[in-house]
Amino acid sequence: MTIVGAGFGGIGAAIELRKHGITDVTILERATHLGGTWWHNTYPGCACDVPSHLYSYSFAQRKHWSRLCSPQQEILDYLQGVADDFDITGAVRTGTDVTACRWNDASRRWTVESRDGRSWESDALIVATGQLHQPAYPRIDGIDDFAGHSFHSAQWDHDHKLAGRRVAVVGTGASAVQFVPAIAPEVGQLTVFQRTGNWFLPRKNHAYPGWLKTLFRTVPGVETFRRSFVYWYAEFLTLMIRHPKTWGRVGKAKSAIFMQWQLRDPEVRRKVWPDYTFGCKRVLFSSWFLKALQRDNVTLVDDAITRITPTGLLTADGVEHDVDTIIWGTGFKTTDFMFPMEITGVDGRSLRDAWADGPHAYLGMTVPDFPSLFVMYGPNTNTSGGSIIYYLEAQAAYIRQALELVRDRNVAALAVRPEIEADFDVATQARFGGTAWLRCDSWYRDDATGRNITNWPGYMREYADAVRVLDVEKFTLITLPEHDAATSTDISA
Repeated sequence: MTIVGAGFGGIGAAIELRKHGITDVTILERATHLGGTWWHNTYPGCACDVPSHLYSYSFAQRKHWSRLCSPQQEILDYLQGVADDFDITGAVRTGTDVTACRWNDASRRWTVESRDGRSWESDALIVATGQLHQPAYPRIDGIDDFAGHSFHSAQWDHDHKLAGRRVAVVGTGASAVQFVPAIAPEVGQLTVFQRTGNWFLPRKNHAYPGWLKTLFRTVPGVETFRRSFVYWYAEFLTLMIRHPKTWGRVGKAKSAIFMQWQLRDPEVRRKVWPDYTFGCKRVLFSSWFLKALQRDNVTLVDDAITRITPTGLLTADGVEHDVDTIIWGTGFKTTDFMFPMEITGVDGRSLRDAWADGPHAYLGMTVPDFPSLFVMYGPNTNTSGGSIIYYLEAQAAYIRQALELVRDRNVAALAVRPEIEADFDVATQARFGGTAWLRCDSWYRDDATGRNITNWPGYMREYADAVRVLDVEKFTLITLPEHDAATSTDISA
């Protein structure tokens, strides 16, 4: 078994497989350390916006979180600790940049190739690269002309000192919301360029007091209650997004009251205020970002950037903003998934071609003509309100069932039936009707088709129920070569 990616998905899958006797597991990781997004993102203020009691494996709970939403290093330490505890670290091959995964029709196995020429063969493949691993840059003329220093927030240059500098931040999404308040007191002048405003909810995220840490550590059931409370709060956020005309108004009212209270500067309030339905884009949690925008050394610009010049950024109003440093807080290529990795299935079919009209997969994991290929955090498995780790655990258990089925039936692989995957995709897209997700453009949607290809349209509990038991009738089982030397004959499930 080969797994590509050593973040929460890949590590969780390896643990699940080994727990159930599937021990020959290799995890290939491009970075020099396991951790996924929590290894790459080290910008000031980096933290999760999902409370740690839920943003953690259910089977590896911790009683010593430092605060409600843990900072990056604490999350990375947690994942490394879990990998060590379950003896997974030794299975990780770091510094391995996978470039291609190819299904061999003759051997009915996968070959995984890395940039340095190495390769691995396995009877199944898990692609656990996720949706948040490839930094995205805006298409702006002159982006390479800037004579100063620039970097993406996901590739933070800690050697470049910001003290006293004129700094531009392009983007006001989830990353910028965290690092802008962290760097604002340090820089000389900070200019924040916003394309669209966001709906905000409060999150102070102070360190837990000693008495509360003691409570978590010593009183039975408190940690479990905390996780359950966070879970149902997250489900309520999804309820508001799914029903924008009713419950969504509650979320909008709460957000509006909070934002009105924080935005004392009327001009900043005018620029920041979102003009779209609550929940259509990602709702952001911060009690510090809006305050930071009102500092004397911070300027918010909502005019579109038309060009990057050698000395700064030119906006649509004709103003050139001279800066020393540009920080791109422009997020990730969320709809690219594992690309540009090349994946080819039966008869050499390219996954890129199969997804020409937008990514889609049965339960977000399996694609017709790609036998025993499983995508974790794949199409339509993102969450707007919950914890992705909850989804990843459910997916790991589902994949384990699939591999057990292949082993027990003594076959080479299994592949989802085309009509099953097609019907699932139609039903999934239909569930977005009437929700907030379709009421504006966002990174959730495919640019060409407008389809929401990243998010699950329902609740965490619904997804867990959908993947709890693998239905063999929805798959084709593919014989071992020695059972059918002439052709890849399908066995009736």
